[in-house]
Amino acid sequence: MHNPSEMHRGGCLCGTIRYVVAEAPLRSAICHCRTCRRAASSPTLPFVTFPTATFSFERGTPQTFASSADVVRTFCGDCGSPLTYVNRTDSETIDVMTVSLDHPEKYPPEDHVWVSHKLDWDVIGDRLPCYPQGRTDQSDAS
Repeated sequence: MHNPSEMHRGGCLCGTIRYVVAEAPLRSAICHCRTCRRAASSPTLPFVTFPTATFSFERGTPQTFASSADVVRTFCGDCGSPLTYVNRTDSETIDVMTVSLDHPEKYPPEDHVWVSHKLDWDVIGDRLPCYPQGRTDQSDAS
C-alpha cells in the first residue's frame, strides 16, 4: 500500500488538528456499522489502520468521545471532523479516517466490514470482499 519509510499526514477540515504516522498502514477498509455511520453522518466510514506506536498529533488537541465501552473516537472540537478510532482491546492499532489524510486517494479500501448493518439503499458495487461483521474470519466474506 505504501513505502514503510514514508510519513503519512492528515488533519481536520479547519486545520486546527494535524497528525502524523511514521509507519506503513496495515489495512484500509470501509465500515458500514451503525456507530461509524452516525459518527460520520454518512452511509459509510472509510478508515486506514496504522500501528499506534508511531501515530502522534502534531498540532492541536482533539476532543474524545467513548462511543462504546471499549471504543474511543477523536474529532476536532472546532469543525467536528472525525479523526481516529481506537478499540481498547487492541491498543496496538489506531484507525484513521481515510478522508482526513492529506492524500486519501493513496489508501484504497481492501474490503467492506459490518455490511450486516449496511443501509438498504447503499449499493456496494466495487467487488471488494464484504464481511457481515469485522474482518476476523476470512470465511465470512461474501
